Amino acid sequence: MKTICVIGVGYVGLVTGTCFADLGNKVTALDINEERIANLRRGILPIYESGLEEMVKRNVAAGRLTFTTDYCEALRDAEFAFIAVGTPEGVDGEADLQYVRAAAEAIAECITKPIIIVNKSTVPVGTGDWVADIVRAKQSQPVPFSVVSCPEFLREGSALQDFMNPARTVLGSLDKEAANKVAELHLPLRAPIVVTDLRTAEMIKYASNAFLATKISFINEIANICEALGADVKEVAAGMGYDPRIGKQFLDAGLGYGGSCFPKDVKALAYMANVQGRHPQLLQTVMEINNYQRRLAVIKVRQLVGNLNGKIVGLLGLAFKANTDDMRDAPALSIARALQLEGAQVRGYDPVSMNHARRLMPALQLCEDAYAVATGAHALVICTEWNEFKQLDFERIKGLMKTPNLVDGRNLYDPAWMQRLGFNYCGVGRG
Repeated sequence: MKTICVIGVGYVGLVTGTCFADLGNKVTALDINEERIANLRRGILPIYESGLEEMVKRNVAAGRLTFTTDYCEALRDAEFAFIAVGTPEGVDGEADLQYVRAAAEAIAECITKPIIIVNKSTVPVGTGDWVADIVRAKQSQPVPFSVVSCPEFLREGSALQDFMNPARTVLGSLDKEAANKVAELHLPLRAPIVVTDLRTAEMIKYASNAFLATKISFINEIANICEALGADVKEVAAGMGYDPRIGKQFLDAGLGYGGSCFPKDVKALAYMANVQGRHPQLLQTVMEINNYQRRLAVIKVRQLVGNLNGKIVGLLGLAFKANTDDMRDAPALSIARALQLEGAQVRGYDPVSMNHARRLMPALQLCEDAYAVATGAHALVICTEWNEFKQLDFERIKGLMKTPNLVDGRNLYDPAWMQRLGFNYCGVGRG
């Protein structure tokens, strides 16, 4: 059993700390947000992730997982300090490292014995060296420490599965012994461990996310060409995906990527390239295509409905993807705002993100279910691929709508079937 401090109880920190506790380690999860820590002590989680609440409660009951706001308390016996704080997008797309700096300074002020500091947050290349400099400069008396980069590759909606069954663990450090100790923490996961230097490990994270975002924008570009030429992008993607050099994942045409990682990380990588005098042409195009997919959804609504002023448009799904309540950079946000600017009355429903939607989109009328959204609507837009939307009673929905116009932003339905039901159906790249 190892003693671990995880700094930050957001998405990455809470999942990381809870999973390490479930593997038998003693974990103290720290956050300076007193309300968040108080809620966690009462069993109230700040995020929705399938299975996480049960795992938190189980490990708290077993005494392996505790929560605190006190740095020195959390670090007193810690062998490892995982920094898992937010790195939000800055003004020019750069990663804002103020929370990483605060964590590094607090670690320096509290540690009294050797410790390994592990950067779990997604941080610009060179941050590991920068954190080491901060800790050295801030220490009142020298205490040995090492810095290891261990980027996360968690997908919202399947984060526990991803942590416990990773495709690989990436570790970067200038201290081989420290890297080996962090590797030992991950041995129970029985996954390949890639050990490299700090900067290369940090770059692996950005390059991985940028490549996946590129796949999404690529298939959306193909989808738009399919629409013009009469081909079906779902069949195209299926045919492509059988090629092992391409693979099936991330070839679902739709409204583009969103969430807390891809948008922020692609922008940050492009910013790093520009600062170094490199022109990130591909990354810029990936972002342009992604933004266009959201505008295209509004264009399709307008084509079906005509003038949007005073029309009622319903959004089914508000989170950026299914099985999460995360609305950061969700396509539904952009689509709702664009529709409202054209005078439409926009309403929406999501199985789990209604509270976030109420805060982020106060002008959006929230409904109790999909059928309430459809009542009197001139058009519906499918924004999130929730399972409960796959088996809706569309005969009932058609009867409730003012006009049966449907923009399927996630290609959930068969176009021929929807047309037989009497819908004016518009998918993404369905030819």
